Amino acid sequence: MKKLVLAVFCLSIFSFQAQNIGHEKSAFAHTFSIVARDTVTGEMAVGVQSHWFSVGSIVSWGKSGVGVVATQSFVNPAYGPQGLELMENGMPADIALAKMVDEDEGRAFRQVAFLDVNGNVSAYTGDKCVQAAEDIQGSNFSVQANMMLNENVVPAMANAYAANSDLPLAERVVAVMLAAQEAGGDIRGKQSAALIVVGPEKTDKSWEDKKVDLRVDDHETPIMELGRLLKVHRAYEHMNKGDLAVEANDMEKALQEYGTAEKMFPENLEMKYWKAVALANSGRMEEARPIFKKVFAADENWKEMTKRLPASGLLNISEEELDTLTK
Repeated sequence: MKKLVLAVFCLSIFSFQAQNIGHEKSAFAHTFSIVARDTVTGEMAVGVQSHWFSVGSIVSWGKSGVGVVATQSFVNPAYGPQGLELMENGMPADIALAKMVDEDEGRAFRQVAFLDVNGNVSAYTGDKCVQAAEDIQGSNFSVQANMMLNENVVPAMANAYAANSDLPLAERVVAVMLAAQEAGGDIRGKQSAALIVVGPEKTDKSWEDKKVDLRVDDHETPIMELGRLLKVHRAYEHMNKGDLAVEANDMEKALQEYGTAEKMFPENLEMKYWKAVALANSGRMEEARPIFKKVFAADENWKEMTKRLPASGLLNISEEELDTLTK
């Protein structure tokens, strides 16, 4: 009986701590971040950088058709899922954040920003956050930082957001993060970064929830690497569209999409290869053949791959053409 009482007591204590995480039990994520919404597409994003390992695993949260959250400083991760739940249930960002801050015993050490699907935005910086610490809100965005080298970082982020309004949301967020780093950034340096983008409409398909989901967990120049990965992501968006076109037997569309991806990364064998396949399927073997030859010379496995494609209906050429191509 005593063991049962002890177990119940321990469970109660654990439950209380999960709801009221004190700063001494919190993960460190002293950092700079941005939450933002594109007024044209309705997409919402979180971008974050820190001198801390895998910052994206605890700071950035988002859900399509609901909103985004950045929770940092001495992180209370509950702000992410619980904040999204409040906003999904119809609570505006400012009211949702105020409610959570009011219930958080470690509020003085928190820095948090909420943005909902309607563009309402709110942020909170506790008075115990390490200086330089600040947050600035504007139309459909909030930028916030703590433990920065100087007081110029957050204003530089707000200025960069305004100056890059012509960019897609993800690229705009990266530009803001670069501006933060150029203005001084984290006083400790840099280590990890993350970027998520969610859509304007709710979806019950979890695999479609995040439009962009990129993390750099440990890198000498994490924002630069994040920007590189975003470019790769954009190229593979074209590759995916090319694959869908192949499924629909629209080889001209496939050729266009694969060609666009290849122009972005001209040395990528995968992109070259599928462009060659699309050319071959369009009856343009003379154009396809030198591309296949170059790919095969770089990696013989692509030749074996080519032999397997006809059985799957992905390469529609004659047996003679296939033999000539792969001999």
